[in-house]
Amino acid sequence: MTTHSQTPTLKSTTLTRFFARLSIFTAACFLLNCASGIPISTGTKYPIEVLYDNALLERPYSEIGVIEISSEDSLTAEQTSDKRMMQRGNDAKTKELLTARLVMKAQKIGADALINVKYKYYTTVKKEGYMLSGLAVRYRGE
Repeated sequence: MTTHSQTPTLKSTTLTRFFARLSIFTAACFLLNCASGIPISTGTKYPIEVLYDNALLERPYSEIGVIEISSEDSLTAEQTSDKRMMQRGNDAKTKELLTARLVMKAQKIGADALINVKYKYYTTVKKEGYMLSGLAVRYRGE
């Protein structure tokens, strides 16, 4: 008659620790990737070139100036009902519309492109707001 020990072997303990660490690492990677939230753009084409964050413009340019749009609104009853901060922020479609507004503002001052475009969202107990900014530039002759 054979008996089986109830204590885990060194090999099974090591494997358990490995998979536990792998699970934690995978969850952390997933959360870090999601931390940036909804992307600013899903590839929408605008009348002028729009480059986000630190993407490099591949041609010579002169800076016109930083432009921005921003807004702040009171939270709705739906946004504050469960105190879990759900239903806040802008979805991807709204961010594309905001970017289009920024592009129109840049075109009015003669920009050929917007670079270093950044989106910031904030919320407080009673309000939420956003700021979208970028550097308007004009291409130089090549």
